Amino acid sequence: MTKKLWRIKSLDNEGLVDELQGVLNDLPKPLARALILRGIDSFEAARVFFRSGTDQLHDPYMMADMEPAVDRIVRAIKDGERILVYGDYDVDGTTSTALLTHYLEGQGANVCFFVPNRFKHGYGLSREGLAVAKTEGATVVVALDCGVTAIDESKYAGSLGIDLVICDHHRPQKSLPDVVAVLDSKRSDCCYPFKELCGCGVTMKLAQAIHQRLGHDPEELYEYLDLVAIATASDMVSLTGENRILLRAGLQLLRENPRIGLKMLAEQAGVRMSECSPRSISFALGPRINAAGRLGDAGRAVTLMLANDELEAVARARQLERLNDERRALDRATQEEAFLMADRLLSGPQRHTVVLYHPTWHLGVIGIVASRLVERHFRPAIMLTKSGDVVKGSARSINGINIYQALESCADLLIEFGGHNFAAGLSLRPEDVEAFSIKFDEAVAASVTPDILEPVVEVDAEMNLEDLDKRFWAVLKQFEPFGVDNEAPIFMSTNLEVIGPVTTVGKDRNHLKFAVRSVSGSHPVRNVIGFGMGKHLEIVADSQETGTPLDLLYSIEENTWNGRTSLQLQAKDVRSSIMTSG
Repeated sequence: MTKKLWRIKSLDNEGLVDELQGVLNDLPKPLARALILRGIDSFEAARVFFRSGTDQLHDPYMMADMEPAVDRIVRAIKDGERILVYGDYDVDGTTSTALLTHYLEGQGANVCFFVPNRFKHGYGLSREGLAVAKTEGATVVVALDCGVTAIDESKYAGSLGIDLVICDHHRPQKSLPDVVAVLDSKRSDCCYPFKELCGCGVTMKLAQAIHQRLGHDPEELYEYLDLVAIATASDMVSLTGENRILLRAGLQLLRENPRIGLKMLAEQAGVRMSECSPRSISFALGPRINAAGRLGDAGRAVTLMLANDELEAVARARQLERLNDERRALDRATQEEAFLMADRLLSGPQRHTVVLYHPTWHLGVIGIVASRLVERHFRPAIMLTKSGDVVKGSARSINGINIYQALESCADLLIEFGGHNFAAGLSLRPEDVEAFSIKFDEAVAASVTPDILEPVVEVDAEMNLEDLDKRFWAVLKQFEPFGVDNEAPIFMSTNLEVIGPVTTVGKDRNHLKFAVRSVSGSHPVRNVIGFGMGKHLEIVADSQETGTPLDLLYSIEENTWNGRTSLQLQAKDVRSSIMTSG
Protein backbone atom coordinates (compact mmCIF):
# COMPACT_ATOMS: atom_id res chain seq x y z
CA MET A 1 0.00 0.00 0.00
CA THR A 2 1.47 3.34 -1.09
CA LYS A 3 1.67 5.77 1.82
CA LYS A 4 0.60 9.32 1.15
CA LEU A 5 2.52 12.36 2.27
CA TRP A 6 0.46 14.77 4.38
CA ARG A 7 1.34 18.35 3.58
CA ILE A 8 -0.12 21.50 5.15
CA LYS A 9 -0.57 24.03 2.35
CA SER A 10 1.83 26.92 2.87
CA LEU A 11 0.96 30.60 3.11
CA ASP A 12 3.37 33.45 2.42
CA ASN A 13 1.95 35.35 5.38
CA GLU A 14 0.20 33.42 8.16
CA GLY A 15 -0.63 36.75 9.80
CA LEU A 16 -3.31 37.28 7.14
CA VAL A 17 -5.33 34.51 8.77
CA ASP A 18 -5.67 36.45 12.03
CA GLU A 19 -6.51 39.63 10.09
CA LEU A 20 -9.27 37.90 8.13
CA GLN A 21 -10.66 36.36 11.29
CA GLY A 22 -10.99 39.84 12.70
CA VAL A 23 -12.85 41.41 9.76
CA LEU A 24 -15.16 38.40 9.44
CA ASN A 25 -16.57 38.46 12.96
CA ASP A 26 -14.07 36.10 14.57
CA LEU A 27 -14.44 33.40 11.91
CA PRO A 28 -12.99 30.03 13.05
CA LYS A 29 -9.30 29.96 12.23
CA PRO A 30 -9.38 26.80 10.03
CA LEU A 31 -12.03 28.44 7.81
CA ALA A 32 -10.13 31.73 7.66
CA ARG A 33 -7.04 29.83 6.55
CA ALA A 34 -9.03 27.93 3.90
CA LEU A 35 -10.31 31.24 2.53
CA ILE A 36 -6.83 32.79 2.38
CA LEU A 37 -5.64 29.72 0.43
CA ARG A 38 -8.39 30.47 -2.11
CA GLY A 39 -7.22 34.06 -2.51
CA ILE A 40 -10.00 35.44 -0.31
CA ASP A 41 -8.08 37.87 1.90
CA SER A 42 -10.47 40.76 2.60
CA PHE A 43 -14.05 41.47 3.59
CA GLU A 44 -14.93 42.51 0.03
CA ALA A 45 -13.35 39.40 -1.50
CA ALA A 46 -15.29 37.25 0.99
CA ARG A 47 -18.51 39.08 0.14
CA VAL A 48 -18.04 38.34 -3.58
CA PHE A 49 -17.08 34.72 -2.85
CA PHE A 50 -20.09 34.04 -0.64
CA ARG A 51 -22.71 36.28 -2.26
CA SER A 52 -21.93 36.37 -6.01
CA GLY A 53 -24.96 35.74 -8.22
CA THR A 54 -26.14 35.73 -11.82
CA ASP A 55 -26.21 39.54 -11.85
CA GLN A 56 -22.40 39.38 -11.95
CA LEU A 57 -22.18 37.32 -15.15
CA HIS A 58 -20.24 38.99 -17.95
CA ASP A 59 -21.77 40.50 -21.09
CA PRO A 60 -21.65 37.80 -23.79
CA TYR A 61 -20.69 40.42 -26.40
CA MET A 62 -17.32 40.75 -24.68
CA MET A 63 -16.40 37.45 -26.38
CA ALA A 64 -14.50 37.75 -29.66
CA ASP A 65 -16.61 37.04 -32.78
CA MET A 66 -19.92 37.17 -30.89
CA GLU A 67 -21.31 39.89 -33.17
CA PRO A 68 -20.81 37.98 -36.47
CA ALA A 69 -22.00 34.73 -34.84
CA VAL A 70 -25.25 36.35 -33.74
CA ASP A 71 -25.66 38.21 -37.05
CA ARG A 72 -25.54 34.98 -39.05
CA ILE A 73 -27.76 32.93 -36.75
CA VAL A 74 -30.41 35.64 -36.41
CA ARG A 75 -30.50 36.06 -40.20
CA ALA A 76 -30.96 32.31 -40.57
CA ILE A 77 -33.82 32.35 -38.05
CA LYS A 78 -35.60 35.20 -39.85
CA ASP A 79 -35.10 33.75 -43.33
CA GLY A 80 -36.13 30.21 -42.33
CA GLU A 81 -32.76 28.71 -43.28
CA ARG A 82 -31.99 25.23 -41.99
CA ILE A 83 -29.66 25.39 -38.96
CA LEU A 84 -27.88 22.24 -37.81
CA VAL A 85 -26.61 22.15 -34.23
CA TYR A 86 -23.51 19.94 -34.28
CA GLY A 87 -22.56 18.66 -30.82
CA ASP A 88 -20.08 16.30 -29.23
CA TYR A 89 -20.87 12.93 -27.68
CA ASP A 90 -19.87 13.59 -24.06
CA VAL A 91 -21.89 15.28 -21.30
CA ASP A 92 -20.64 18.75 -22.18
CA GLY A 93 -21.43 18.26 -25.86
CA THR A 94 -24.87 16.71 -25.42
CA THR A 95 -26.04 19.30 -22.88
CA SER A 96 -24.80 22.03 -25.25
CA THR A 97 -26.73 20.44 -28.10
CA ALA A 98 -29.92 20.16 -26.07
CA LEU A 99 -29.62 23.76 -24.88
CA LEU A 100 -29.14 25.41 -28.27
CA THR A 101 -31.58 23.15 -30.12
CA HIS A 102 -34.34 23.81 -27.59
CA TYR A 103 -33.59 27.52 -27.53
CA LEU A 104 -33.60 27.94 -31.31
CA GLU A 105 -36.82 25.93 -31.60
CA GLY A 106 -38.36 28.38 -29.15
CA GLN A 107 -37.35 31.26 -31.44
CA GLY A 108 -39.09 29.64 -34.39
CA ALA A 109 -35.89 28.49 -36.11
CA ASN A 110 -35.78 25.70 -38.68
CA VAL A 111 -33.36 23.64 -36.61
CA CYS A 112 -32.15 20.06 -36.24
CA PHE A 113 -29.25 18.51 -34.35
CA PHE A 114 -26.47 16.03 -35.04
CA VAL A 115 -24.14 14.32 -32.58
CA PRO A 116 -21.36 12.19 -34.10
CA ASN A 117 -21.02 8.50 -33.36
CA ARG A 118 -17.56 7.99 -31.88
CA PHE A 119 -17.12 4.73 -33.83
CA LYS A 120 -18.44 5.95 -37.18
CA HIS A 121 -17.52 9.65 -37.25
CA GLY A 122 -14.77 9.96 -34.65
CA TYR A 123 -14.23 12.91 -32.35
CA GLY A 124 -15.35 16.45 -33.09
CA LEU A 125 -16.12 18.15 -36.37
CA SER A 126 -15.66 15.71 -39.25
CA ARG A 127 -16.19 15.58 -43.01
CA GLU A 128 -18.68 12.76 -42.50
CA GLY A 129 -20.69 14.82 -40.04
CA LEU A 130 -20.66 17.87 -42.29
CA ALA A 131 -21.90 15.68 -45.13
CA VAL A 132 -24.89 14.83 -42.92
CA ALA A 133 -25.51 18.57 -42.50
CA LYS A 134 -25.50 19.00 -46.27
CA THR A 135 -27.95 16.13 -46.66
CA GLU A 136 -30.19 17.79 -44.06
CA GLY A 137 -30.22 20.93 -46.21
CA ALA A 138 -28.45 23.02 -43.58
CA THR A 139 -26.88 26.28 -44.69
CA VAL A 140 -25.66 27.11 -41.18
CA VAL A 141 -23.90 24.73 -38.80
CA VAL A 142 -23.20 25.69 -35.19
CA ALA A 143 -20.48 23.40 -33.81
CA LEU A 144 -20.59 23.07 -30.02
CA ASP A 145 -17.80 21.83 -27.71
CA CYS A 146 -15.65 21.10 -30.76
CA GLY A 147 -14.19 22.62 -33.91
CA VAL A 148 -11.58 25.13 -32.75
CA THR A 149 -8.75 23.05 -34.27
CA ALA A 150 -10.74 21.76 -37.28
CA ILE A 151 -8.93 23.75 -39.98
CA ASP A 152 -9.38 21.24 -42.84
CA GLU A 153 -12.94 20.35 -41.86
CA SER A 154 -13.88 24.02 -41.86
CA LYS A 155 -12.60 24.38 -45.41
CA TYR A 156 -14.71 21.38 -46.37
CA ALA A 157 -17.78 23.03 -44.84
CA GLY A 158 -17.15 26.06 -47.03
CA SER A 159 -16.89 23.86 -50.12
CA LEU A 160 -20.36 22.51 -49.28
CA GLY A 161 -21.80 26.01 -49.08
CA ILE A 162 -22.22 25.78 -45.31
CA ASP A 163 -21.59 28.77 -43.05
CA LEU A 164 -19.92 27.55 -39.87
CA VAL A 165 -20.07 29.04 -36.37
CA ILE A 166 -17.71 27.36 -33.89
CA CYS A 167 -18.51 27.48 -30.19
CA ASP A 168 -15.71 25.78 -28.24
CA HIS A 169 -13.67 25.97 -25.04
CA HIS A 170 -10.60 23.90 -25.91
CA ARG A 171 -7.21 25.46 -26.52
CA PRO A 172 -6.83 26.73 -30.11
CA GLN A 173 -3.82 26.16 -32.31
CA LYS A 174 -1.82 29.09 -33.71
CA SER A 175 -4.25 29.44 -36.62
CA LEU A 176 -8.03 29.56 -36.28
CA PRO A 177 -10.47 27.99 -38.74
CA ASP A 178 -11.60 30.39 -41.50
CA VAL A 179 -15.31 30.48 -40.64
CA VAL A 180 -18.07 32.96 -39.81
CA ALA A 181 -17.13 33.04 -36.13
CA VAL A 182 -15.01 31.22 -33.56
CA LEU A 183 -16.32 31.66 -30.02
CA ASP A 184 -13.63 30.52 -27.60
CA SER A 185 -12.45 32.62 -24.67
CA LYS A 186 -9.07 30.85 -24.82
CA ARG A 187 -8.32 32.65 -28.10
CA SER A 188 -5.26 34.85 -27.60
CA ASP A 189 -7.17 37.83 -29.04
CA CYS A 190 -10.32 37.30 -26.93
CA CYS A 191 -10.89 39.86 -24.18
CA TYR A 192 -13.62 37.90 -22.42
CA PRO A 193 -12.69 38.13 -18.70
CA PHE A 194 -13.28 34.48 -17.77
CA LYS A 195 -11.36 31.81 -19.67
CA GLU A 196 -12.59 28.57 -18.10
CA LEU A 197 -16.19 28.13 -19.28
CA CYS A 198 -17.11 24.62 -20.37
CA GLY A 199 -18.59 24.09 -23.84
CA CYS A 200 -22.14 24.38 -22.51
CA GLY A 201 -21.19 27.61 -20.74
CA VAL A 202 -20.00 29.11 -24.05
CA THR A 203 -23.22 27.87 -25.68
CA MET A 204 -25.21 29.62 -22.96
CA LYS A 205 -23.35 32.85 -23.77
CA LEU A 206 -24.27 32.50 -27.44
CA ALA A 207 -27.94 31.94 -26.58
CA GLN A 208 -27.91 34.97 -24.28
CA ALA A 209 -26.40 37.14 -27.00
CA ILE A 210 -29.01 36.00 -29.55
CA HIS A 211 -31.77 36.63 -27.01
CA GLN A 212 -30.51 40.16 -26.40
CA ARG A 213 -30.36 40.84 -30.16
CA LEU A 214 -33.96 39.67 -30.52
CA GLY A 215 -34.96 42.18 -27.86
CA HIS A 216 -35.78 39.73 -25.08
CA ASP A 217 -34.79 39.67 -21.40
CA PRO A 218 -31.50 37.70 -21.05
CA GLU A 219 -32.64 36.37 -17.67
CA GLU A 220 -35.27 34.29 -19.46
CA LEU A 221 -32.36 32.05 -20.48
CA TYR A 222 -31.76 31.04 -16.86
CA GLU A 223 -34.13 28.11 -17.46
CA TYR A 224 -31.15 26.42 -19.13
CA LEU A 225 -28.83 26.71 -16.15
CA ASP A 226 -29.66 23.12 -15.14
CA LEU A 227 -27.98 21.92 -18.34
CA VAL A 228 -25.03 24.26 -17.77
CA ALA A 229 -24.67 22.90 -14.22
CA ILE A 230 -24.65 19.28 -15.42
CA ALA A 231 -21.92 20.12 -17.95
CA THR A 232 -19.85 22.27 -15.59
CA ALA A 233 -19.77 19.60 -12.87
CA SER A 234 -19.08 16.78 -15.34
CA ASP A 235 -16.39 18.46 -17.45
CA MET A 236 -14.10 19.16 -14.46
CA VAL A 237 -13.59 22.84 -15.30
CA SER A 238 -12.33 25.38 -12.78
CA LEU A 239 -15.03 26.19 -10.21
CA THR A 240 -14.04 29.80 -9.88
CA GLY A 241 -15.54 32.98 -11.31
CA GLU A 242 -18.48 32.49 -13.64
CA ASN A 243 -18.39 28.70 -13.43
CA ARG A 244 -19.04 28.86 -9.70
CA ILE A 245 -21.95 31.26 -10.24
CA LEU A 246 -23.45 29.18 -13.06
CA LEU A 247 -23.11 25.91 -11.17
CA ARG A 248 -24.58 27.30 -7.97
CA ALA A 249 -27.61 28.75 -9.80
CA GLY A 250 -28.00 25.59 -11.89
CA LEU A 251 -27.95 23.36 -8.82
CA GLN A 252 -30.75 25.41 -7.31
CA LEU A 253 -32.80 24.89 -10.48
CA LEU A 254 -32.07 21.15 -10.49
CA ARG A 255 -33.18 20.89 -6.87
CA GLU A 256 -36.35 22.94 -7.25
CA ASN A 257 -37.60 22.56 -10.82
CA PRO A 258 -35.60 20.08 -12.95
CA ARG A 259 -36.64 19.43 -16.54
CA ILE A 260 -38.60 16.23 -16.91
CA GLY A 261 -35.84 14.24 -18.65
CA LEU A 262 -33.29 14.91 -15.92
CA LYS A 263 -35.89 14.20 -13.24
CA MET A 264 -36.63 10.76 -14.70
CA LEU A 265 -32.91 10.04 -15.14
CA ALA A 266 -32.35 10.87 -11.48
CA GLU A 267 -35.08 8.43 -10.47
CA GLN A 268 -33.33 5.67 -12.41
CA ALA A 269 -30.05 6.58 -10.75
CA GLY A 270 -31.52 6.73 -7.25
CA VAL A 271 -30.66 10.43 -6.88
CA ARG A 272 -32.89 12.77 -4.90
CA MET A 273 -33.02 15.88 -7.03
CA SER A 274 -33.88 17.96 -3.98
CA GLU A 275 -30.36 17.13 -2.74
CA CYS A 276 -28.57 17.27 -6.11
CA SER A 277 -24.88 18.08 -5.75
CA PRO A 278 -21.76 18.15 -7.94
CA ARG A 279 -20.97 14.70 -6.56
CA SER A 280 -24.33 13.22 -7.61
CA ILE A 281 -23.86 14.76 -11.05
CA SER A 282 -20.31 13.45 -11.43
CA PHE A 283 -20.99 9.94 -10.13
CA ALA A 284 -24.62 9.31 -11.10
CA LEU A 285 -26.21 11.60 -13.69
CA GLY A 286 -23.13 12.38 -15.78
CA PRO A 287 -22.06 8.76 -16.34
CA ARG A 288 -25.57 7.85 -17.51
CA ILE A 289 -25.64 10.71 -20.00
CA ASN A 290 -22.15 9.72 -21.14
CA ALA A 291 -23.16 6.09 -21.55
CA ALA A 292 -25.20 6.93 -24.65
CA GLY A 293 -22.16 8.27 -26.49
CA ARG A 294 -19.76 5.70 -25.11
CA LEU A 295 -21.77 2.81 -26.49
CA GLY A 296 -23.17 4.31 -29.68
CA ASP A 297 -25.71 7.07 -30.28
CA ALA A 298 -25.26 10.11 -28.02
CA GLY A 299 -28.35 11.59 -29.64
CA ARG A 300 -30.35 9.47 -27.21
CA ALA A 301 -29.08 11.62 -24.34
CA VAL A 302 -30.01 14.80 -26.21
CA THR A 303 -33.49 13.44 -26.88
CA LEU A 304 -33.90 12.68 -23.16
CA MET A 305 -33.01 16.26 -22.25
CA LEU A 306 -35.39 17.60 -24.90
CA ALA A 307 -38.30 15.39 -23.78
CA ASN A 308 -41.42 17.35 -22.83
CA ASP A 309 -43.68 14.61 -21.51
CA GLU A 310 -43.19 12.04 -18.75
CA LEU A 311 -43.82 8.89 -20.82
CA GLU A 312 -41.09 9.75 -23.31
CA ALA A 313 -38.74 10.87 -20.54
CA VAL A 314 -39.21 7.62 -18.59
CA ALA A 315 -38.56 5.52 -21.70
CA ARG A 316 -35.42 7.47 -22.56
CA ALA A 317 -34.14 7.39 -18.98
CA ARG A 318 -34.60 3.61 -18.80
CA GLN A 319 -32.72 3.28 -22.08
CA LEU A 320 -29.74 5.22 -20.66
CA GLU A 321 -29.88 3.16 -17.48
CA ARG A 322 -29.56 -0.07 -19.52
CA LEU A 323 -26.68 1.41 -21.49
CA ASN A 324 -24.96 2.44 -18.27
CA ASP A 325 -25.28 -1.12 -16.90
CA GLU A 326 -23.67 -2.38 -20.12
CA ARG A 327 -20.95 0.25 -19.83
CA ARG A 328 -20.20 -0.80 -16.25
CA ALA A 329 -19.74 -4.43 -17.29
CA LEU A 330 -17.33 -3.41 -20.06
CA ASP A 331 -15.59 -1.09 -17.63
CA ARG A 332 -14.99 -3.86 -15.07
CA ALA A 333 -13.65 -6.33 -17.64
CA THR A 334 -11.35 -3.76 -19.24
CA GLN A 335 -10.11 -2.56 -15.87
CA GLU A 336 -9.17 -6.07 -14.77
CA GLU A 337 -7.11 -6.59 -17.93
CA ALA A 338 -5.52 -3.15 -17.73
CA PHE A 339 -4.53 -3.52 -14.08
CA LEU A 340 -2.76 -6.80 -14.79
CA MET A 341 -0.95 -5.31 -17.79
CA ALA A 342 0.08 -2.24 -15.78
CA ASP A 343 1.44 -4.37 -12.94
CA ARG A 344 3.60 -6.30 -15.42
CA LEU A 345 4.77 -3.12 -17.11
CA LEU A 346 5.76 -1.41 -13.88
CA SER A 347 7.56 -4.47 -12.54
CA GLY A 348 10.16 -4.01 -15.29
CA PRO A 349 12.51 -1.09 -16.00
CA GLN A 350 11.56 2.22 -14.39
CA ARG A 351 8.72 4.02 -16.11
CA HIS A 352 7.15 7.40 -15.40
CA THR A 353 3.95 6.58 -17.31
CA VAL A 354 1.56 3.74 -18.03
CA VAL A 355 0.78 3.28 -21.74
CA LEU A 356 -1.33 0.21 -22.53
CA TYR A 357 -2.63 -1.09 -25.87
CA HIS A 358 -5.16 -3.80 -26.62
CA PRO A 359 -6.87 -3.87 -30.03
CA THR A 360 -10.20 -5.18 -28.73
CA TRP A 361 -10.80 -2.80 -25.84
CA HIS A 362 -14.02 -0.82 -26.16
CA LEU A 363 -13.36 2.77 -27.21
CA GLY A 364 -16.17 3.98 -24.97
CA VAL A 365 -14.61 2.93 -21.65
CA ILE A 366 -10.86 3.42 -22.07
CA GLY A 367 -11.03 6.97 -20.70
CA ILE A 368 -12.65 5.77 -17.48
CA VAL A 369 -10.04 3.05 -17.03
CA ALA A 370 -7.19 5.48 -17.77
CA SER A 371 -8.44 7.59 -14.85
CA ARG A 372 -8.45 4.51 -12.59
CA LEU A 373 -4.87 3.71 -13.62
CA VAL A 374 -3.83 7.22 -12.60
CA GLU A 375 -5.50 6.76 -9.20
CA ARG A 376 -3.86 3.37 -8.71
CA HIS A 377 -0.31 4.13 -9.87
CA PHE A 378 -0.16 7.90 -9.50
CA ARG A 379 1.39 8.63 -12.86
CA PRO A 380 0.07 9.69 -16.31
CA ALA A 381 -1.77 6.88 -18.10
CA ILE A 382 -2.88 6.27 -21.67
CA MET A 383 -5.24 3.54 -22.80
CA LEU A 384 -5.10 2.64 -26.51
CA THR A 385 -7.37 0.50 -28.68
CA LYS A 386 -7.92 -0.22 -32.37
CA SER A 387 -10.59 1.72 -34.22
CA GLY A 388 -10.78 0.90 -37.89
CA ASP A 389 -7.30 1.26 -39.37
CA VAL A 390 -5.93 3.47 -36.61
CA VAL A 391 -5.25 3.29 -32.90
CA LYS A 392 -7.17 5.71 -30.69
CA GLY A 393 -6.55 6.53 -27.08
CA SER A 394 -7.51 8.45 -23.97
CA ALA A 395 -4.87 10.08 -21.77
CA ARG A 396 -5.17 11.19 -18.15
CA SER A 397 -2.61 12.90 -15.93
CA ILE A 398 -1.67 14.03 -12.42
CA ASN A 399 -0.88 17.40 -10.86
CA GLY A 400 2.39 18.75 -12.17
CA ILE A 401 2.35 16.92 -15.52
CA ASN A 402 0.69 18.68 -18.47
CA ILE A 403 -0.55 15.80 -20.62
CA TYR A 404 -1.25 18.04 -23.62
CA GLN A 405 2.32 19.34 -23.68
CA ALA A 406 3.69 15.80 -23.36
CA LEU A 407 1.61 14.72 -26.36
CA GLU A 408 2.73 17.82 -28.25
CA SER A 409 6.33 16.63 -27.98
CA CYS A 410 5.26 13.37 -29.65
CA ALA A 411 3.31 15.07 -32.45
CA ASP A 412 5.48 13.50 -35.19
CA LEU A 413 4.11 10.06 -34.18
CA LEU A 414 0.48 11.13 -33.86
CA ILE A 415 -2.22 11.54 -36.48
CA GLU A 416 -4.09 13.96 -34.23
CA PHE A 417 -4.49 14.87 -30.58
CA GLY A 418 -6.34 17.40 -28.46
CA GLY A 419 -7.30 18.16 -24.89
CA HIS A 420 -5.99 20.06 -21.88
CA ASN A 421 -3.64 19.72 -18.89
CA PHE A 422 -5.22 16.64 -17.31
CA ALA A 423 -7.08 14.83 -20.10
CA ALA A 424 -6.60 14.36 -23.83
CA GLY A 425 -7.49 12.18 -26.79
CA LEU A 426 -5.15 10.96 -29.51
CA SER A 427 -4.86 8.76 -32.57
CA LEU A 428 -1.86 7.14 -34.24
CA ARG A 429 -0.86 4.36 -36.63
CA PRO A 430 -0.65 0.83 -35.16
CA GLU A 431 2.99 0.51 -36.17
CA ASP A 432 3.89 3.62 -34.14
CA VAL A 433 2.46 2.46 -30.80
CA GLU A 434 5.72 1.13 -29.38
CA ALA A 435 7.78 4.15 -30.47
CA PHE A 436 5.12 6.49 -29.12
CA SER A 437 5.06 4.70 -25.75
CA ILE A 438 8.82 5.20 -25.37
CA LYS A 439 8.83 8.82 -26.53
CA PHE A 440 5.86 9.77 -24.38
CA ASP A 441 7.53 8.28 -21.30
CA GLU A 442 10.70 10.25 -22.09
CA ALA A 443 8.67 13.45 -22.47
CA VAL A 444 7.05 12.99 -19.08
CA ALA A 445 10.35 11.98 -17.45
CA ALA A 446 11.88 15.27 -18.60
CA SER A 447 9.39 17.24 -16.51
CA VAL A 448 9.24 14.98 -13.47
CA THR A 449 10.77 16.11 -10.20
CA PRO A 450 11.35 13.62 -7.35
CA ASP A 451 8.22 14.65 -5.47
CA ILE A 452 5.71 14.72 -8.38
CA LEU A 453 5.16 10.95 -8.47
CA GLU A 454 4.78 10.79 -4.68
CA PRO A 455 1.10 10.77 -3.62
CA VAL A 456 0.38 13.85 -1.55
CA VAL A 457 -2.72 14.96 0.33
CA GLU A 458 -2.66 18.71 0.76
CA VAL A 459 -4.29 19.98 3.93
CA ASP A 460 -5.99 23.36 4.34
CA ALA A 461 -5.70 23.54 8.11
CA GLU A 462 -5.39 21.65 11.37
CA MET A 463 -8.46 21.76 13.58
CA ASN A 464 -9.93 20.38 16.77
CA LEU A 465 -13.10 18.36 16.35
CA GLU A 466 -14.78 20.47 19.03
CA ASP A 467 -14.56 23.46 16.64
CA LEU A 468 -17.10 21.76 14.38
CA ASP A 469 -20.29 23.44 15.53
CA LYS A 470 -23.38 24.89 13.80
CA ARG A 471 -21.69 28.16 12.91
CA PHE A 472 -18.64 26.39 11.49
CA TRP A 473 -20.85 24.29 9.21
CA ALA A 474 -23.04 27.24 8.20
CA VAL A 475 -19.98 29.11 6.93
CA LEU A 476 -18.32 26.07 5.35
CA LYS A 477 -21.49 25.27 3.42
CA GLN A 478 -21.19 28.64 1.71
CA PHE A 479 -17.84 27.53 0.21
CA GLU A 480 -19.87 25.26 -2.09
CA PRO A 481 -20.15 24.18 -4.83
CA PHE A 482 -16.92 22.23 -4.62
CA GLY A 483 -14.79 21.09 -7.53
CA VAL A 484 -11.61 21.90 -9.44
CA ASP A 485 -9.81 24.93 -7.93
CA ASN A 486 -12.41 25.05 -5.16
CA GLU A 487 -12.08 21.62 -3.61
CA ALA A 488 -13.78 20.94 -0.30
CA PRO A 489 -11.29 22.04 2.39
CA ILE A 490 -9.35 19.16 3.90
CA PHE A 491 -8.74 19.36 7.63
CA MET A 492 -6.40 17.41 9.89
CA SER A 493 -7.25 16.30 13.41
CA THR A 494 -4.82 14.32 15.55
CA ASN A 495 -5.05 12.08 18.61
CA LEU A 496 -8.57 10.84 17.99
CA GLU A 497 -10.22 7.92 19.72
CA VAL A 498 -11.98 5.34 17.54
CA ILE A 499 -15.54 4.71 18.75
CA GLY A 500 -18.10 2.05 17.86
CA PRO A 501 -17.86 -0.65 15.21
CA VAL A 502 -15.20 -0.43 12.53
CA THR A 503 -16.50 -1.98 9.33
CA THR A 504 -16.41 -1.95 5.55
CA VAL A 505 -19.56 -1.25 3.56
CA GLY A 506 -20.71 -1.05 -0.04
CA LYS A 507 -21.27 -3.61 -2.75
CA ASP A 508 -17.60 -4.63 -2.83
CA ARG A 509 -17.01 -3.83 0.87
CA ASN A 510 -14.42 -1.26 -0.19
CA HIS A 511 -15.71 1.72 1.83
CA LEU A 512 -14.56 2.20 5.42
CA LYS A 513 -16.96 3.24 8.17
CA PHE A 514 -16.24 4.09 11.81
CA ALA A 515 -16.61 6.95 14.33
CA VAL A 516 -14.18 9.14 16.26
CA ARG A 517 -14.03 11.68 19.06
CA SER A 518 -11.30 13.67 20.78
CA VAL A 519 -9.25 11.60 23.23
CA SER A 520 -10.65 13.63 26.13
CA GLY A 521 -13.97 11.93 25.43
CA SER A 522 -15.94 15.05 26.29
CA HIS A 523 -16.92 16.04 22.78
CA PRO A 524 -19.48 14.70 20.31
CA VAL A 525 -18.79 11.52 18.41
CA ARG A 526 -18.44 12.10 14.65
CA ASN A 527 -19.23 9.43 12.09
CA VAL A 528 -16.58 8.83 9.41
CA ILE A 529 -16.97 7.41 5.91
CA GLY A 530 -13.94 6.63 3.76
CA PHE A 531 -14.89 5.93 0.16
CA GLY A 532 -12.56 3.38 -1.41
CA MET A 533 -10.60 3.17 1.86
CA GLY A 534 -11.46 -0.38 2.86
CA LYS A 535 -7.74 -1.19 2.61
CA HIS A 536 -7.20 0.90 5.76
CA LEU A 537 -9.48 -1.29 7.88
CA GLU A 538 -6.58 -2.85 9.78
CA ILE A 539 -5.10 0.52 10.82
CA VAL A 540 -8.41 1.75 12.26
CA ALA A 541 -9.32 -1.58 13.87
CA ASP A 542 -5.89 -1.82 15.52
CA SER A 543 -6.29 1.73 16.82
CA GLN A 544 -9.53 0.78 18.51
CA GLU A 545 -8.22 -2.51 19.87
CA THR A 546 -4.96 -1.12 21.30
CA GLY A 547 -6.27 2.30 22.29
CA THR A 548 -3.64 3.99 20.12
CA PRO A 549 -4.93 7.38 18.97
CA LEU A 550 -5.61 8.00 15.29
CA ASP A 551 -4.76 10.94 13.02
CA LEU A 552 -7.33 11.74 10.35
CA LEU A 553 -7.52 13.82 7.18
CA TYR A 554 -11.07 14.62 6.15
CA SER A 555 -13.57 16.93 4.55
CA ILE A 556 -16.93 17.67 6.17
CA GLU A 557 -20.32 16.93 4.66
CA GLU A 558 -23.96 16.37 5.48
CA ASN A 559 -25.37 12.86 5.41
CA THR A 560 -29.08 12.12 5.23
CA TRP A 561 -30.29 8.68 6.30
CA ASN A 562 -33.86 7.64 7.05
CA GLY A 563 -34.97 11.26 7.00
CA ARG A 564 -32.34 12.41 9.50
CA THR A 565 -29.48 14.71 8.50
CA SER A 566 -26.20 14.92 10.39
CA LEU A 567 -22.61 15.97 9.77
CA GLN A 568 -20.07 13.31 8.92
CA LEU A 569 -16.36 13.32 8.16
CA GLN A 570 -15.33 12.03 4.76
CA ALA A 571 -11.92 10.48 5.34
CA LYS A 572 -9.08 11.16 2.89
CA ASP A 573 -6.39 9.26 4.80
CA VAL A 574 -5.69 7.81 8.24
CA ARG A 575 -2.61 6.89 10.22
CA SER A 576 -1.73 5.88 13.73
CA SER A 577 -0.77 8.85 15.91
CA ILE A 578 2.25 6.85 17.10
CA MET A 579 3.75 7.28 13.62
CA THR A 580 4.13 11.02 14.24
CA SER A 581 4.97 11.01 17.94
CA GLY A 582 8.35 11.60 19.44
